[in-house]
Amino acid sequence: MLLIMAGGTLSATGSFRGSVTVPQGLNFVMGDVLGPTGFLSTPTEAFNTEVHVNKFYMDYYDSGEVSQFHTDLSLFDMNGKEVMRKTLSVNDPLRYGGITIYQTDWSFSALQILKDGEGPFNLAMAPLTINGDKKLFGTFLPVGDTDSSNVKGISMLARDLQSIVLYDKQGKFAGVRRPNSKLPIEIDGTKIVIVDAIGSSGLDLKTDPGVPAVYAGFGALMLTTCISYLSHAQ
Repeated sequence: MLLIMAGGTLSATGSFRGSVTVPQGLNFVMGDVLGPTGFLSTPTEAFNTEVHVNKFYMDYYDSGEVSQFHTDLSLFDMNGKEVMRKTLSVNDPLRYGGITIYQTDWSFSALQILKDGEGPFNLAMAPLTINGDKKLFGTFLPVGDTDSSNVKGISMLARDLQSIVLYDKQGKFAGVRRPNSKLPIEIDGTKIVIVDAIGSSGLDLKTDPGVPAVYAGFGALMLTTCISYLSHAQ
């Protein structure tokens, strides 16, 4: 019991925690994300590790709903050497140097398009508020005079990374396109090709130095319980 109590105290006063949402292709440093939870929290050398999001992708049910999301991460030391690479997903975290990275969420970073054969251009996707827990993201491509006080353009909406719904400048439905399909669509005289949907990975990072002590305490408790039972049985 003393080990369990000591481990719990160490976890409460000596841990680090943090969350970050990173677009595919970008980096972050672990120490920039992790914040101390108590006065015993002490950073380690692993805090200098740089994390690169190689790829973010999702799996879908037959109904089209998201079933799982994955992030391919590379970890680099201060010399730029890759020290670890792993694809993590929900319930399959990455562990390195006492730091655990969990896959917890996702977002839509940008939509990459070709416009009239030029580009590609990255259009930032913004989260839109809707009822319930469903996600919806949108972006806007101006058409015509962009200096006008009443700018009109093509709207693009998406619930996930697998299909994009497009509307003309009057707000009328124009069509649906899948990223990487290379199938053009012409709207209000503008030819658009959806090249790629760039996702962002939502990650939780934490250290928990008290876990070994807690596990050891539970192991000792189970062992002593078994020994006590055997002695009484005799």
